[in-house]
Amino acid sequence: MSEAKQLSAPVPPGGTIGILGGGQLGRMLAMAAARLGLKAHIFSDEKEAPAFQVCAAQTYASYRNTEALKEFARACDAVTCEFENVPADTAAILSGLVPVNPNPPSLSTAQERFEEKTFVSNLGLNTAAFLPVNSAAEAGSAFKVLGGGRAVLKTRRLGYDGKGQAIVESADEAATAFENFNGAPLLLESFVDFAFEASVIAARGIDGAFAAYDPPENDHRAHILRRSTVPSRLTALQVEQAKEIARTIAEALDYVGVLCVELFVTAGGKLLVNEIAPRVHNSGHWTIDACAVSQFGQHIRAVAGWPLGSTERHSDAVMENIIGEEARDWQALVARGGSLHLYGKSEIRPGRKMGHITWLTP
Repeated sequence: MSEAKQLSAPVPPGGTIGILGGGQLGRMLAMAAARLGLKAHIFSDEKEAPAFQVCAAQTYASYRNTEALKEFARACDAVTCEFENVPADTAAILSGLVPVNPNPPSLSTAQERFEEKTFVSNLGLNTAAFLPVNSAAEAGSAFKVLGGGRAVLKTRRLGYDGKGQAIVESADEAATAFENFNGAPLLLESFVDFAFEASVIAARGIDGAFAAYDPPENDHRAHILRRSTVPSRLTALQVEQAKEIARTIAEALDYVGVLCVELFVTAGGKLLVNEIAPRVHNSGHWTIDACAVSQFGQHIRAVAGWPLGSTERHSDAVMENIIGEEARDWQALVARGGSLHLYGKSEIRPGRKMGHITWLTP
């Protein structure tokens, strides 16, 4: 395997940032790059990728198409991604040809939930209790080891917005539920009876500089993020603790770019790490309108080797997702005021994120 390429100098205006993934995050990254005078080249295996509508160049190909990846790398000064499940071979090929951030080890850590939880726990950070599960018998015994009560059975790979998981309330339920996952490696976690959910959107530069936004409070409906509110109910001390958690994780991964750390906040005020997202994140969309430098602009700055921008918030914000059929009533959405962002998706599906709207105060 070739040694990973590193930036020798910042990508200058006029340079090209390659983005793996053509969804709404890739779209907003491309728009942020354009504001900085940088070009975005989108690589996606989706023919009608929303990001294709706003980029300077595009490649429509499989993420496992070696020749397309090599051509893509030659056209870019640096490469990043809008999703964490980049195939390992894809990351390896690209990182030997062009600087890739977040680095492949960060992506692989976040792709596998047991590895991710173990990594976080080894840093001395709090998580729910967890055990790997590879059989129905192990599922039942793991439930007992975790102390009974409720637990969550999750796939170790893939799964988002509540997909790939099941709540179980007994050892027998855990064993039965295992069979519904068709033999996929699983993880059993203790159920966390949290007071609310929060997240930290933070960035680390190539020079090691670190900056974090104010953590939003997140409200989920049917496992899909419905609303993010800033400021949250976190105390000043908890805000600093949350940012320090993100710093610890970013430094341990030698991370470059924006990452999100999703947190459970218990009734007693304890912060538990739920998941790491090595990318810009839905709960950070409010930064587009409430900060001088959005999470998307910050990410582009970081992977291009530029100094990080300010994370200062000039307004309080409430961001709401526009999901599925809600997008059909676009005229009413426009009339609601606020700052409307639609993602240019051609097909409306139940549970699909079609856009978001943000209200600022004062």
